[in-house]
Amino acid sequence: MWFRVLGSAAGGGSPQWNCGCLVCTAVRAGAAPARTQSSVAVSADRRRWFLLNASPDVRAQIEAFPALHPREGRASPVEAVLLTDAELDHTLGLLLLREARALVLYATPAVHKTLSDGSGVLRTLERYCPVDWRAVVPGTAIALADGLSCRAFDVPTTKRDRFGSGTDHGRVVGYRLTGDGRTLVYLPGLPALTAAVCAEIEGCDCLLIDGTCWRDDELARLGLAAKTSREMGHLPLDGPDGTLARLPALDVRRVVFVHLNNTNPILLPGSPERRAVAASGMEVAMDGLEAEV
Repeated sequence: MWFRVLGSAAGGGSPQWNCGCLVCTAVRAGAAPARTQSSVAVSADRRRWFLLNASPDVRAQIEAFPALHPREGRASPVEAVLLTDAELDHTLGLLLLREARALVLYATPAVHKTLSDGSGVLRTLERYCPVDWRAVVPGTAIALADGLSCRAFDVPTTKRDRFGSGTDHGRVVGYRLTGDGRTLVYLPGLPALTAAVCAEIEGCDCLLIDGTCWRDDELARLGLAAKTSREMGHLPLDGPDGTLARLPALDVRRVVFVHLNNTNPILLPGSPERRAVAASGMEVAMDGLEAEV
């Protein structure tokens, strides 16, 4: 099984268009790399690929990765899109895939309802191309292709239900993907490391996990927003109960932080926070990071 980090940033990318924080300033000055919004591609054979979320940067991400280029005519190697939630930074890219002859979409009923009746993304997309929605039921295995399968797991969230889906179950999920005896877990939205979530992570070969903020009050410290990281649905890395402190207790071979907010100091090469991640043996994702699991 192979994966490619198409985009490693959280919503807005890095730099964010209206942000002059230390990280965004460094990126514009060429002192830190730019990053597109969060998405990952996975494949069992490097020919048929599945997108985990479709960011607003999906067109540029596809062009940057030759394995996703059409081989002839308009036959794309993108087999389907699997959604972890209905956030705009994970779903607006669906509209940029509207030229598809048909689009296979895996999403929970809660996410499907939000995209249909709330944000209207699916209603718009369906005016352009057929959408084959395949319901994702947490805990139920899904056969994808060539021995690659996945199983979603529910991630209870503190994130505000912007469009009133009417349910918390299935609003945010992670995916445990299995191929050739290896396991990859994709979890870009993590409000808490509950016992149930830890059980899904335990024993995986590679974990692509939420690294949105370093501190819980990161945005408030910078005077950018009043909400904490946890209030936005993201467990911070720092602190005694933060991700960086708790993950070493789990049996995970490789940990890579994705969904990195533009304010997170681990995006600055040489920062103390970046060195702390490196000292832990964990990694900070870059756009274009590609590996076999």
